[in-house]
Amino acid sequence: MKNWIILAVYSLMMVTGTAVAGGDVAAGEAKAAEACAGCHGAAGEGMGDNPPLAGLDKKEHAEMLFAYKDGSKEGAMMQMFSAPLSEEDIWNLAAYYASLGE
Repeated sequence: MKNWIILAVYSLMMVTGTAVAGGDVAAGEAKAAEACAGCHGAAGEGMGDNPPLAGLDKKEHAEMLFAYKDGSKEGAMMQMFSAPLSEEDIWNLAAYYASLGE
């Protein structure tokens, strides 16, 4: 019985992690309008010195946001904007911007 419970919990963790890592494009679009568009443009086209985000690889973009969030990547403005983002927000943003390159 104990083994079944462990298997069930592990399976649930795998499914949940996959869902988050997949990202929700619509949720990412909403979060982008709130958190990113002011500097990176409404469609992620980039503005001034701020780079374009449209079409970035989802995994690489998420890793970059996680690095800003945990402070391992420097950039005061991006660290400030990424600090309140949840793991789900980050994967949703990455999915949204990746979808703009499709």
